[in-house]
Amino acid sequence: MTLDLISLSIRPQGAAPLFAPVSLCVAAGEVATVMGPSGIGKSTLLDAIGGHLSPAFTLLGDVRLNGRSVIGLPAEARRIGLMFQEALLFPHLSVGDNLAFGLAAEVKGKAARRAAVEQALLRAGLAGFYARDPATLSGGQRARAALMRTLLAKPQALLLDEPFSRLDAGLRDDIRNFVFDHARQEQIPVLLVTHDSSDADAAGGPVFNLR
Repeated sequence: MTLDLISLSIRPQGAAPLFAPVSLCVAAGEVATVMGPSGIGKSTLLDAIGGHLSPAFTLLGDVRLNGRSVIGLPAEARRIGLMFQEALLFPHLSVGDNLAFGLAAEVKGKAARRAAVEQALLRAGLAGFYARDPATLSGGQRARAALMRTLLAKPQALLLDEPFSRLDAGLRDDIRNFVFDHARQEQIPVLLVTHDSSDADAAGGPVFNLR
């Protein structure tokens, strides 16, 4: 799987583009980092790639997954996962039901779906947490659960919008390594937006500075 951005730029209505065109190829299992000053449009770039761009903006260029353009597809058809600063879980669902919500449609049957969720919880170090209330989880546990829910949807690419910025230093290293290791294991191309150069160093992939 590869994620290609081809001369991609974003223009607000009646204004100049937010940044110079971006051309970047992210290989399978690679974590590329996008950096730049606040307000330049880093999160808006991820919105454009994922299919969530506001109608107030015009997208120029192309986004391709495995050589196929996804520009004309709605967000739900793009198979692109997105993680934000806040590891959001549905408060009215158990931890296990939160993960089950993200399961790919091809996983059929109650037993198979339960087994897939239990395996994901085990991988996340959350074995036995199926029935737990999300409100009882620590910040690190919520982050791991949110990532596994995203991976259970079998995304073909993963976008990370500063997901580590609100974690303390020790937890940040742990969760960051957890996310990157799983993306490499699943061979998913990852695009990370961050202000922190230590995130880029840990990612180990190409760094693109918006300007």
